[in-house]
Amino acid sequence: MRRVDCPWIDGAARDEAGVMVELVEESPCRWRIDRTGDMRVPGVVFATRELLPEAAGDRALDQVVNVASLPGIVGASFAMPDVHWGYGFPIGGVAATDVERGGVVSPGGVGFDISCGVRLLVSPLDRPKLDPRLPDVMNELGRVVPRGLGSGGVWELGGEAELRRVLAEGAAYAVERGFGTARDLERCEGGGALLSADPDAVGQRALDRGLHQVGSLGAGNHFLEVQVVDRVFDDGVAGELGLRADQVCVMIHSGSRGLGHQVCTDQLEVMERAMRRHGIEVPDRQLACAPVRSSEGERYLGAMAAAANYGRANRQLLSVAVRRAFAAVVGTDLELLYDVSHNLAQLEQHHVDGARRLLCVHRKGATRAFPPGHPELPSDLAAVGQPVLVPGSMGTASYVLMGAADGDAFHSACHGAGRTMSRTAARKRIRGAELRRQLAGVGIEVRAASNRGLAEEAPSAYKDVDAVVRTVEEAGLARRVARLVPVGVVKG
Repeated sequence: MRRVDCPWIDGAARDEAGVMVELVEESPCRWRIDRTGDMRVPGVVFATRELLPEAAGDRALDQVVNVASLPGIVGASFAMPDVHWGYGFPIGGVAATDVERGGVVSPGGVGFDISCGVRLLVSPLDRPKLDPRLPDVMNELGRVVPRGLGSGGVWELGGEAELRRVLAEGAAYAVERGFGTARDLERCEGGGALLSADPDAVGQRALDRGLHQVGSLGAGNHFLEVQVVDRVFDDGVAGELGLRADQVCVMIHSGSRGLGHQVCTDQLEVMERAMRRHGIEVPDRQLACAPVRSSEGERYLGAMAAAANYGRANRQLLSVAVRRAFAAVVGTDLELLYDVSHNLAQLEQHHVDGARRLLCVHRKGATRAFPPGHPELPSDLAAVGQPVLVPGSMGTASYVLMGAADGDAFHSACHGAGRTMSRTAARKRIRGAELRRQLAGVGIEVRAASNRGLAEEAPSAYKDVDAVVRTVEEAGLARRVARLVPVGVVKG
């Protein structure tokens, strides 16, 4: 083991000189932050030295330390290789609290884009058959996929009563209404819906924001990509998933839109008041929380689950748009490989100190990576494990991983490449028009609402996704199955 002093700015004291924090290098891709101050558990960061957050401008490690002080936290405050600064929790943060021993739930451990996630659709096409029609496919996708910050979605709901059905039943309700198939639900986490959803816990402002956005991509880092399987690492598992080299796929990355953002905003106000009543103190007000076994905790989890169901229905409707576009242009259908969520807090059973405990597992910018044989896997995936979908930055590779048998961090893995540059900084350094030309120069068709949005999501604003995924595998969190590269991108 090696000990390394790592300076970063302390979030609570904001000491302008910074503080020296000792990272213990347990292996080339695992670092430990020993308990100090109010920390109840250590911090654990899965990263190579090159992937550690930079001291200047990124307080993600500071946030790892702060999260370790949450009441009821067990194990460690974990960070994935794509870790970077976020609201309260770092993005790429994983933390679990013991529900029956005063464990809390914190909206900052989920974030504003509740159930932001990824789904991967696979086609029967190989790249040579798509190439001549790719511009037409991209034009049709650009036409039928609503995107950007405003209203408008694939599914125009009949009113608030129907929206409440979406909040209660998620993708399952969409399929019931004819938007998809029963197999879609089998390949979506939780069968497409969290049964703990409480639509009554969702405020009116959130309902108003969500009414006209079901089946829309949004903006920011959300995207729809036409991809090709570039490399297969495990032929056997890839075959079980229906993946092969040169195959055409579509990856959809979106979340719960304005509804989820408003749910988080509303619940944070409730949590801040609740902490005073429950006598809870945290080092950062962005970690506002309440015991899971409290009215505030239960109401948050109900509202969060409702927003998560909205997010899953949203991706289901985007799948419908993609299928329609491919059917119209190339006359083929697509099947859902899997749908995963990145931003959730869920009640799960895990072993802690030799005993099985009910935990509230926060994954913010992190993905479930359940191992083979896990009871929540669909029957046809039980032997191989849960697919983990890791999107890269625009113009770079994405990955399909599988949960590992002995995966750490409560069976969690990374969710993407991880930012190294803010959107504002990216806009200052990168011209969207030039980036568009660069992508076209390497054969990537782009359909984007603005050059500004392109600049914000440039590959140079992110970590190297190949390095992130290698680290995940070397740390034993998940194993690589296939690498996919983009040939077309739709962005808001």
